[in-house]
Order: sequence, then structure tokens, then C-alpha cells
Amino acid sequence: MHAITIPEPGGPEALVWDEVPDPEPGEGEVLVEVVAGAVNRADILQRQGFYDPPPGASPYPGLECSGRIAAVGPGVSGWAEGDEVCALLSGGGYAEKVVVPAGQLLPVPEGLDLKQAAALPEVVCTVWSNVFMVAHLRPGETLLVHGGASGIGTMAIQLAKAVGAKVAVTAGTPEKLERCARLGADILINYREQDFVAEVKKATDGAGADVILDNMGAKYLQRNVQALAVNGRLAIIGMQGGVKGELNIGTLLNKRAAISATSLRARPLGEKAAIVAAVREHVWPLIAGGHVRPVVDREVPMNDAAAAHRVVEASGHVGKVLLVVP
Repeated sequence: MHAITIPEPGGPEALVWDEVPDPEPGEGEVLVEVVAGAVNRADILQRQGFYDPPPGASPYPGLECSGRIAAVGPGVSGWAEGDEVCALLSGGGYAEKVVVPAGQLLPVPEGLDLKQAAALPEVVCTVWSNVFMVAHLRPGETLLVHGGASGIGTMAIQLAKAVGAKVAVTAGTPEKLERCARLGADILINYREQDFVAEVKKATDGAGADVILDNMGAKYLQRNVQALAVNGRLAIIGMQGGVKGELNIGTLLNKRAAISATSLRARPLGEKAAIVAAVREHVWPLIAGGHVRPVVDREVPMNDAAAAHRVVEASGHVGKVLLVVP
């Protein structure tokens, strides 16, 4: 088979479409013939040499894919050859074939084609686990999403609205904010021109956001805490703004607020399977009912993954960039 390899870390040109050995499913695993994958920021970090796959994972980038089951390993039930699926991966999605633990498989939701489904697993599992399973967003509360036009952001807007929450977003251009508004965002904040703390406070009569989904990390840490409501919850899922920041613990204590920080890739198989099961139970009906849809900016041939990485690094896209197997 062919896969995107990274002989040496570097820029997008470091991604090489090369012939590699076929993987074989082991106990509790299936082999998926990939139709499409999707680009995530973690893939860019891996390409740059900053985010190695966890032990035992595929060395190739790619944290989600869609395709058809080509073989079923021992100990797997409920899945058969030919089933159309999408999958949450620890790596290997930038390839023609990938081995997946059965607990990380999802059927393609009603109303979506097989390629579109590749845009779902990583973003849906990230949003559902952080915003709902950890931060417990409830109807009537306010969610602030940083990077509202990203793949994570566009999904978070839709899921929060589907459960009856109010949504504030930050984005860097009027065009991106308009796209967020079309998805249901109520409070639109241009982070290049506006202070998100002041804007969230103004829109909530001084209360602040009940839940914040943050991809920036250190750069926004103190301001995020300032933007939280009493009993607010800050969920950190990225470090685009650095890894070390100062925090006024007094502010956190006065608000009785909580901060969580999670990553999905390195979680144990059982935790991933539990998240995937919760997504199938709670989110798949919303997709089938037309309430939630993945936002796909464009499709790029997988053997030109470098072009897709350039698009994502330039941050001019909205939603997901797909990689389609040629």
C-alpha cells in the first residue's frame, strides 16, 4: 500500500507519499481500506517533529479516516467485511489502509456520504468528551469557543446549539464570523479587534461564559479565567499560544471555577472506546436528524498532503480539510 511518510521532520515538503508494508489486524482490530482522512493540527506537529505517535501506534500521521472494512481480526464482533465506517485513530490515517481497534469504529451516519464521514471522528470525540463529558455544558448555559471557524469550532457550535446552549465564538475575520453565525453562533468576536473578555461579559450581562473550549493554552489562560462565570469550567485542548502561563489562583477560587486539560490521542483504548460509544449514542442521532453536519472546506488528494497542510497552516479555511485517497 501507499502512505504519507515523514523521513525527516520539517515543512510540508517533508510529507512523502511512499510504498510501505500493508498492516495486519490483530486481536480486537479491523483493517480499514481508507477512502478519506482529514488534517488536524496534531498532524502538523508530528510532521514538525514535536508530537510523536504513542507507543504501538502507526508511524504515519492521521487521527481519523473513513473507509470500508477489508478484514476483521480475531475477537471482533458486530463488524463485517464491507461495512462502511469512520474511525478515531492514534495514527495512520494518511494511508490506503489502516488498522483500527474495534472500539474506535463508528458506522457512517445516515445522511452523510463516506468521504464526508472522515471529517467527524476526531472533532466530534474531542468536542463531546471535553464540552459535555468533562465540562458538562447544560441547556441555557453559555459556551465560548476559541477558533470558532476551525473543525473543532464548527462542530462545537452545532452541538452546543443542539442541546440548547448559547454560543460565543472568536475568529480572526468577518467572513469566518459570518460562517459561525450561519452555524448558530450567537456572539461573534473578532479577536484581532475586540477583547473577548469584555465582549463575553457584555453579552451575558456581566456573568461570563459557563464553559470555555480553548485551543490556545498559555496565551489565553488568565483572560479565559477572567471570562468565566461563577462555577465556570475551562477546557483546554490545545497549546497554539504556548505551554507556560501565569494564573491568578485567587480569581479561580473566587469564581469556584475549574480547569481541565485533555488530549485524545494517547488515552487508553478503554477510554477512547467509551468516548466513541457516547458519541454514537448522543451525536449520531443529531447528524441523522440533520441538526449537525461536518463542515468541509475542501478535498485534496492524499498524495498531495503537503498542499493540505499549507492550507491549514495558513488558517484561511473554515471547518475541515479532507485528504482523499487517489
